[in-house]
Amino acid sequence: MSLADNFIRGLWRENPVFKLLLGMCPTLAVTTSAENGIGMGLATTFVLVCSNITIALMRKLIPSGVRIPAFIVVIASFVTVVQLCMEAFVYDLYKALGIFIPLIVVNCLILGRAEAFASKNGVVSSIADGLGMGLGFTLGLFILGSVRELLGSGSLLGVSLFGSGYQPFLLMILPPGAFIALGLLLAGMNRFEQMRSRQ
Repeated sequence: MSLADNFIRGLWRENPVFKLLLGMCPTLAVTTSAENGIGMGLATTFVLVCSNITIALMRKLIPSGVRIPAFIVVIASFVTVVQLCMEAFVYDLYKALGIFIPLIVVNCLILGRAEAFASKNGVVSSIADGLGMGLGFTLGLFILGSVRELLGSGSLLGVSLFGSGYQPFLLMILPPGAFIALGLLLAGMNRFEQMRSRQ
């Protein structure tokens, strides 16, 4: 598979949010706004790319019996870097994402890509895979966060779009709204795929 295929696969064909349904905990919890979705997505992308690189470089040195604990140590190291950088430079976003930043360590997307791809492929392919999956995850969080923010508060990225007369659909920024919005988006994407396959 080419580098372009490795990259593009994560954006659409195997999108972590809409196709593989991976990382649902942060997907549902932090997407009350598009900004939160972008922040969590980019943090996850950084950890995914850096851990893929490290694991691809060390794949022949890690004994098979301890590969999962070794992967978790690598992932946790990069999550700590992300957490400290966010706390130092984007404190408001850090506070908004809260506990879900350290929980990136156990995001099955990152551990899954380490086990299924980075541990079996070279560095360049692992970078392409990590970028594609990470940006696909970011795109999914951004779309879900945008829908919830638009309906729940009438704004996008903090900018009011409908004026003061808009009556927000507050359910969308509450936990049940995450399930409703995700379900509708999944249904829409599945319908789109069905229509495209008939052509």
